[in-house]
Amino acid sequence: MSINDFLFFVFAGMVIVSALGVVTSKNPVHSALFLVLTFFCSSAVWLMLEAEFLAITLVLVYVGAVMVLFLFVVMMLDINVAKMREGFVSYLPVG
Repeated sequence: MSINDFLFFVFAGMVIVSALGVVTSKNPVHSALFLVLTFFCSSAVWLMLEAEFLAITLVLVYVGAVMVLFLFVVMMLDINVAKMREGFVSYLPVG
C-alpha cells in the first residue's frame, strides 16, 4: 500500500467520524466545528485526487462563508436550554 492510499483512508475515515460528530453532537457550535473538519478532510481528499480547484472552492465557499455565517447565527441566538426544558417532564405522558 502506497502513502497515497494510506492518506486517502485516513482522510476518508476522518470524514466519516466528523460527519457522525455533526449528527450526534448536542451543542450546535460543536456540530458546526465538526462540519468544518468534515469540509477540510473532504478538501484533502479532493487534493489527493488532483482536483485542486474543487478543493479550494470547497474550502472558500463552505468553510469561508456558510460555516462562518452559521456560527454567527448560533452565537447571536443565545438560546437558554434550561428554560426550554422546564415543563418537559409534565408533557412526557402526552408524547
